[in-house]
Amino acid sequence: MKRHLSLAVAIFTLLGAAALAQEAPAAAAAPPPPDSIIHVILNGGPLIVMIWCAILGTSVTMVTFVIQNIITLRKEKMAPKALVDSLGNEIAAGNYQGAWETCNANNNYLANVLKGALERVGRGKEAVDDSVAEYALREATGLRTRNSYLSVIGVISPMIGLLGTVIGMMKAFAVLGASGIGDPRGLATSIGEVLMATASGLFIAIPAFISYYIFRNRTQQVIVFADDKIGRLLEDIPFEELQGLRIGENFNAGQPGLMPDASQSRRVSMALSTNCPVCNGAVTPGINPCPHCGASLDWAA
Repeated sequence: MKRHLSLAVAIFTLLGAAALAQEAPAAAAAPPPPDSIIHVILNGGPLIVMIWCAILGTSVTMVTFVIQNIITLRKEKMAPKALVDSLGNEIAAGNYQGAWETCNANNNYLANVLKGALERVGRGKEAVDDSVAEYALREATGLRTRNSYLSVIGVISPMIGLLGTVIGMMKAFAVLGASGIGDPRGLATSIGEVLMATASGLFIAIPAFISYYIFRNRTQQVIVFADDKIGRLLEDIPFEELQGLRIGENFNAGQPGLMPDASQSRRVSMALSTNCPVCNGAVTPGINPCPHCGASLDWAA
């Protein structure tokens, strides 16, 4: 019995030694830890480097557009309250040329649209409404176009990443075809590394699409807000009395036949304006009538 037990122990000992002998070469042949992603990119060849540069460029561009939209698509940026109040006072006093100059000194949605509308104030309400629609469409198109680039980035970034993955897979399988499948773990590591390109493309595309839809709705909200302010500023202008008035760079303050009727009394605030609301000529507060066009002025304290 003891003899049989000793024989069994000897057999198990030999089997264990054989197993350890087989595991030792396998451990020695284990692949080295995977290289960093920077090392993989630099060793991937010029095409892989260009693809990763494109991925990096799309990510930087996306962040830039997101920051620009956050700064620009605000109600206070599109139609600043101080600007609206100033324009309201000038238009209420009939100082349309002063309002145009205020718009010309500012660069935002409300100022650019209202500037074009004031230039046509002497052509009647219909011409002013057409001008508002024309300039509003122009300004809104610029805002929407910039936002649409986020959608473009969301479409092309996964395609760029997929291109990098396909090229990496082609190289991996070319090596596999030349050397066989003697080291499947090394092949799996290589495939995992090239899949990083697709993952990076998706990492860019997902926030790009989310940002695009958020800013698309935000753009519509701020445009409606600014258009409402413009409509309120223009609603009380007496277009019939201003036929032929030229506002803008070719402002005409007193050419016969181009001025509105000067026989009607105009109420003017001494605190807000020193320009005649009819001809926009400079007047001394309290003087009556206007020394330029003869309009009757009703000065208010």
